Amino acid sequence: MFTGIIDTIGTVAGVEPLGEGRRLTLSAPWGGSLAQGESVAVDGVCLTVVEAGAESFAVEAVRETLALTTLGSWAPGRRVHLERALAVGDRLGGHLVQGHVDCVGTVQAMERQGENRYIAVTLPSGRELAAPRGSIAVNGVSLTVFRLAHDGVELSIVPHTWRATTFPDLAPGAGVNIEYDLIARYVKHLMETT
Repeated sequence: MFTGIIDTIGTVAGVEPLGEGRRLTLSAPWGGSLAQGESVAVDGVCLTVVEAGAESFAVEAVRETLALTTLGSWAPGRRVHLERALAVGDRLGGHLVQGHVDCVGTVQAMERQGENRYIAVTLPSGRELAAPRGSIAVNGVSLTVFRLAHDGVELSIVPHTWRATTFPDLAPGAGVNIEYDLIARYVKHLMETT
């Protein structure tokens, strides 16, 4: 379980084929404190640590993960959001995020108004799970839906979040990992099965 409050920005240091999946090596200042088997959210994707070094760690992504996320397009040098899993007693500053990506959205537009930035993201599925002023995770970052659009969502990014994330690396056409609010997912499931 994660909060969507990013611990640090890491870099993809290496990508190797692994059957139909991939093995990724990621730089992180706290790599040496990770344990094998620990979960880390990497751009919002919950991955398991298979090896840890002083300032890096390795994870493996299977075929299904590559199909549902942006991981399949990653190359060395890409900057990524990293968040370690919650520990009992940690503060919950964002919202509950599982690291189970629902779909890949596409950045449609980016706009600056004063200090704030606005990003419009089209969603291929699940738009009914987004609510105005509700929570959504974009590349693992806990955000509030500013406004619904007919084919996606509009997000308002405050200056601190803009500076503390890789959002400045985005451009129209970029894919982003989307995780809808956990509670909304369960409510939809219950409504569909009763």
